[in-house]
Amino acid sequence: MLKGFFSVPTPINEPVYAYAPGSKERALLQEALRTARSQEADIPMFIGGQEIRTGNKGELRPPHDHKHLLGYYHKGGKNHVTDAINAALEAKKNWEDLPWEHRASIFLKAADLIAGKYRYKLNAATMLGQSKNAYQAEIDSACEIVDFLRFNVKYMSEIYSQQPPVSSDGVWNRVEQRPLEGFVFALTPFNFTAIAGNLPSCVAMMGNVVVWKPADTQIYAAHLLMEIFHEAGVPAGVINLIYAHGPDVGEVVFNHPDFAGIHFTGSTAVFQEIWKTIGTNIHKYKSYPRIVGETGGKDFILVHRSADIKAANTAIVRGAFEYQGQKCSAASRVYIPQSLWPALKELMTKDINSFKVGPTEDFSNFINAVIDEKSFDKLTRYIDQAKSDEDAEVIIGGEYDKSVGYFIQPTVILAKTPDYVTLKEELFGPVLTVYVYEDEKWEDTLRLIDQTSIYALTGSVIAQDRYAIAQASDALKNAAGNFYINDKCTGAVVGQQPFGGARGSGTNDKAGSMINLLRWVSPRTIKESFNPPTDYRYPFLEQE
Repeated sequence: MLKGFFSVPTPINEPVYAYAPGSKERALLQEALRTARSQEADIPMFIGGQEIRTGNKGELRPPHDHKHLLGYYHKGGKNHVTDAINAALEAKKNWEDLPWEHRASIFLKAADLIAGKYRYKLNAATMLGQSKNAYQAEIDSACEIVDFLRFNVKYMSEIYSQQPPVSSDGVWNRVEQRPLEGFVFALTPFNFTAIAGNLPSCVAMMGNVVVWKPADTQIYAAHLLMEIFHEAGVPAGVINLIYAHGPDVGEVVFNHPDFAGIHFTGSTAVFQEIWKTIGTNIHKYKSYPRIVGETGGKDFILVHRSADIKAANTAIVRGAFEYQGQKCSAASRVYIPQSLWPALKELMTKDINSFKVGPTEDFSNFINAVIDEKSFDKLTRYIDQAKSDEDAEVIIGGEYDKSVGYFIQPTVILAKTPDYVTLKEELFGPVLTVYVYEDEKWEDTLRLIDQTSIYALTGSVIAQDRYAIAQASDALKNAAGNFYINDKCTGAVVGQQPFGGARGSGTNDKAGSMINLLRWVSPRTIKESFNPPTDYRYPFLEQE
């Protein structure tokens, strides 16, 4: 077999298309949307390279148009989970033995397919299945997943090139990175097609085999990702895509001796339950599983009295309401000084009331639907509670309607106490809570932000006073894994701001960085001696 030290293509962030009226990309995306809506998809599971149809079907409907049927997916059971694990383990040896440059080539081809041939089809699937507008879909299901694939190949090559810096006379020291011993379970969320694609693919890139369960509300786009991976050359059994009931999947996966790790994005409660289950079953596994998760957030924006109020307003309204507040990083609590509140409230009200709300197919809509009825009902309960509570006031929005789609008007709650429920609990929707603090209580507010929530995912400070910026950066160092200065707290870019938080927000293994990929390999140190000793005696044993 030929060998070489290979340099991979230098990654650059995928350009974001604007979809302006009259543009080529706008016309192509609109055609992809029309085509997808005109067809009824029949979506199988993929196990060992085979399409599996069970006849037990679940419906797929756009959240913004729930009377329209996009298609069906075939539900699996425990037996399909077992089949997926067996298929993964059967594929394991050939896949991990494949030279790394061939694995790199497969995922670089997948990136090119998404950037080109499948760009509009995948964006359309994300817009319809997850109710994202054209721009939000573009930065997710085109640009971010392409960036994940290309940058991860670069990180992979850098990991393999890392070697001990010193070898003594007659000794050669080296390190090899082995895939984990067993299979990895990827459990992915509804809100980002890029995350759904990255969690299984970056694990597989490092030579591992994967059982992948996406959220039911993301299956429409996940299925297309799987077809792209197959076309790019991912061999049968390396990534197995299943649609089974969560507890059934967990019962099989977390009791299997070859379970080697989980790559997770989802709720804190689910992740903590998974961690507990793994701990209980630790004696069953061949190795200690890798547990990597990005979970909830109660992300904040802190405005200082020195802030540019226009910059603060834009950071707030974009950070809170883009993709209906359903980003892990979305701003859901904002702290504003009393001196700026009247002017900032006026700007926020004007902008939020100008938002158009409706289906994704109308490109003039800034706000679309929340993901499903369960989310709609949860969010509207909080809104109704705030309308009746003495400690809160709904000052913007508060209306909702699910007769056609799960639409909630962007809502701002003014909390009159710093411990009001919507300042603490994750809502995951277009509901923002504002707390107005007295200007002279800046330091108290820093402590308040740090202590109010169990989460520590993202946060930002808006200020012109550099002393205030420095003070906030230090005081809130543990309150956010991604911290922004004079910007919104969303929009992390692969290769620029690796993403992840700590505390109740996850293991902070930074998706889109070398840090994450290192979790999916197990290093072996090798020492080779060219002139090994032939006598056990050391010089100190000799007599005087």
